[in-house]
Amino acid sequence: MKKSGRNMGKTFGVMLLSTTLLAGSLGTMAYGATTVRAQLSPDITIMVDGAEKTFYTVEGQEAHPIIYDGTTYLPLRAIGELMGKNVNWDASSYTVSLSGTRGTSAVTGKPDTRAKQQNITVQLRPEFTITVDGVTQHFTDSRGNEIYPMLYDGSTYLPLRAIGELMGKEVSWDNDTDTVILRSDTLVTDADSFHQNTNSSTNTTRQPSNHLLTEEEAKAEALSHAGLNKNQVSFIRQHLEWDDGRQVYDIEFYTDDGKEYDYEIDARTGNIISYDFDAEYYNGRTNNNGTRTDIGEAKARSIAVNQVSGATASNIVKLERDYDDGRLTYEVKLIVGTTEYELEIDAYTGNVLSRDSESIYD
Repeated sequence: MKKSGRNMGKTFGVMLLSTTLLAGSLGTMAYGATTVRAQLSPDITIMVDGAEKTFYTVEGQEAHPIIYDGTTYLPLRAIGELMGKNVNWDASSYTVSLSGTRGTSAVTGKPDTRAKQQNITVQLRPEFTITVDGVTQHFTDSRGNEIYPMLYDGSTYLPLRAIGELMGKEVSWDNDTDTVILRSDTLVTDADSFHQNTNSSTNTTRQPSNHLLTEEEAKAEALSHAGLNKNQVSFIRQHLEWDDGRQVYDIEFYTDDGKEYDYEIDARTGNIISYDFDAEYYNGRTNNNGTRTDIGEAKARSIAVNQVSGATASNIVKLERDYDDGRLTYEVKLIVGTTEYELEIDAYTGNVLSRDSESIYD
């Protein structure tokens, strides 16, 4: 689930927050600083426990999300306010501290309605220290690599993963609405008629084991929870990935009557982290026998290659099935020279539903 800098997903992968510095002026070439290009993304919505949030600097100027290297950053000062903490800046030690119980209301301002997505220059600041109630915080990505605060326009930003850790909330990304979601409850449903099997083993929280579930075991957990068997569904996606420091299975399937299910399952415990259910009308194609037939990945590759001049199968960097708006499709991404192409192909007719291209340097 990406066609521009604002589409992360894919991979709802790792995301970030911003903090406004309270005092002092920092040199643009302070020790350890690295200047990089990023993207200001005011079109991203931030939801915290179901409420949309707008962030402001101490001067009352709206602070927008920033995307760098596929990760979204947001203001740390505003996060401190949401946590009910006082936020302070110590220029002598390059330290941002969140502490105590905030006695004043959050900073407000006038929304910046003219803001637009644009490329900007920011600094990565490994010398910055973040403390919460006197305890120094260290942040890592899903692979254990250290990640650093970002400085932009006098404000300090942190990765969304780090923000989730500070606030004690799960973080997710809604690709359809370009929304970052921080919440305490990871259960998500889109219909009241979601079938639950009360005998499912996923109703009991289990402890991590020393081995990972197999793909088939993860699929079985999802089916058991949905009250279905494998003969009643078609799987669109099932793959293992890292998310917030743990390995999870991302599983998606649909039924013949148009119900789509999405599951995220802990690969070590088998516990269901989150699930989503959409009841949509499925308008599938049939062959002469009245049975729907999928063109398959090989055919989808061939169609995609034929749509791009000079392309071969080796230019394909992504190919996956997707079920969206009642239609099963193949999403294909190719890179030829300095141009990236994304195609959406109907999985039953082979028709090309959309074709986009852009320079990889944009």
